[in-house]
Amino acid sequence: MEKAEIRKQVRALKKEVPLEEKIRRSLPILEKVSDLESFRKASTVLLYWSMDDEVYTQDFVRQWYKQKCLLLPCVDGDDLLLRQYTGPESMQPGPQFGIPEPIGQVFTKLEKVEMIVVPGVAFDRSRNRMGRGRGFYDRLLKSTPNAIKVGVAFDFQIFDTIPVEPFDVPMDIVVSENSICLSGDRSI
Repeated sequence: MEKAEIRKQVRALKKEVPLEEKIRRSLPILEKVSDLESFRKASTVLLYWSMDDEVYTQDFVRQWYKQKCLLLPCVDGDDLLLRQYTGPESMQPGPQFGIPEPIGQVFTKLEKVEMIVVPGVAFDRSRNRMGRGRGFYDRLLKSTPNAIKVGVAFDFQIFDTIPVEPFDVPMDIVVSENSICLSGDRSI
């Protein structure tokens, strides 16, 4: 399938699932993430503040921000800047998409990011990721080569294979409700 066809198919499937069910189905995904040894050991983790069609992370962020340095992406033109989430009062609507983003100083020590939890439109069993098509995460992931990259998705977002471009950055692990695809290359 072509990327446009996969995006259309996943978008339709997401619309069929009410938000309350997405939130419920997100719990086992994020529980698996929190059970990863690399998550337990990490002190600096990049998460994301979920939109209504993504694996729901908002409660997860609120659960962990006092125990870890949790960073969230902020859209800045064609790039993502990172800022630390320090509580609900640190959030404001982002200027480009209206997604809540933390305010405060930009986090620039990208080498200190130990894990990145990444949303996506689709993933495959080889841990490839397809985003929304703007390349925000691909550019960011290339600048954090030491971080363990964890894709999170609902089961219906996992495909046997998806088209891959040279600039696409594969995940080290992909977690869905009922599966975990691991890289054999590194300790997770």
